[in-house]
Amino acid sequence: MAMTKPAARPANARFSSGPCAKPPTWTPDALSDAPLGRSHRAAVGKSKLKEAIDRTREILGVPDDYRIGIVPASDTGAVEMAMWSLLGERKATMVAWESFGAGWVTDVVKQLKLDAEVKTADYGQIVDFAEIDFDTDVTFTWNGTTSGVRVPNGDAIPANRAGLTICDATSAAFAQDLPWDKLDVTTFSWQKVMGGEAAHGMLILSPRAVERLENYTPAWPLPKIFRMTKGGKLIEGIFVGETINTPSMLCVEDYLFALKWGAEVGGLSGLMARADANAKAVWDFCEANDWIANLAEDPATRSNTSVCLKFTDDRIKDGGAFAKAVAKRLADEGIALDIGAYRDAPAGLRIWCGATVETADIEAMLPWLDWAFHAEIEAQSETA
Repeated sequence: MAMTKPAARPANARFSSGPCAKPPTWTPDALSDAPLGRSHRAAVGKSKLKEAIDRTREILGVPDDYRIGIVPASDTGAVEMAMWSLLGERKATMVAWESFGAGWVTDVVKQLKLDAEVKTADYGQIVDFAEIDFDTDVTFTWNGTTSGVRVPNGDAIPANRAGLTICDATSAAFAQDLPWDKLDVTTFSWQKVMGGEAAHGMLILSPRAVERLENYTPAWPLPKIFRMTKGGKLIEGIFVGETINTPSMLCVEDYLFALKWGAEVGGLSGLMARADANAKAVWDFCEANDWIANLAEDPATRSNTSVCLKFTDDRIKDGGAFAKAVAKRLADEGIALDIGAYRDAPAGLRIWCGATVETADIEAMLPWLDWAFHAEIEAQSETA
């Protein structure tokens, strides 16, 4: 017998893991002050870009002696910029437990062809950071966007390390507490936790990373968009809003709105609390239903942003097809959009729980997930 559809519906059905939901108070009017048709090098453009950097520093608590730059090509561009500019001075260690981390491994091993030790873990697990040699240059994701597994803290990273730490933090920044003294390069994009528009990346450099840039020249040529030094000195303009290439001032205005909204909801602690509440609603749902579980095996490593789920019911014949069918039912009903697992990840669902999502929408969506699961089980049994 078919289950009755729930009565309540989410006010916002956008649970995509990137681009993510806009801040709940956002409207197109938020962009009305964008200096469109103006040069980003004009005073108004430079001012907006500098404000974006300063507000980022304030909310995230980035130390005053760390540089923050707006760079091309989203988080991917920021990570590539760091790896191609900084790696090669010493042995590298590449750490991966999901698809994006695996992509950085490919770049370093197959493209740069560096002497690198590769440490990996399966989806749902994480590499033991206590076994990593931090006298090498270590590249890793803080939050595995496609696995829902995050680094619980930076305790295993020694303060007196000889190597640099390069951290892809794109689905962690603004939702998780990043230990700046343990991170030499940190990258993220606007379209994740803050719900900004795509194509712009953030690159945060520690003094140790700047020292490396000024004292080491890679053996390979660097494209213009990767170059951060000139004459052996850091190009300081990059880190005060003089971007390497032309940014979208419309996107800058959008990011500024998100940063102001973030401050209004309590800054970093408020943003983290919102993500935590969203994730907890999903985790509690999994605890209450024996047919679904968190992909992250250790509760200490569960992401509070990209919450990845797997179906565990023995009646499911084809996990991939089943998960896609459940996601389609929810999308067709206008209840949850874009929640299928990432294409390289195990079959299941991925529900974005970052700060721009309202907990009330998560709570309204979950009974529909229960409905969609049972409806698909019934449909499967009818065609068996």
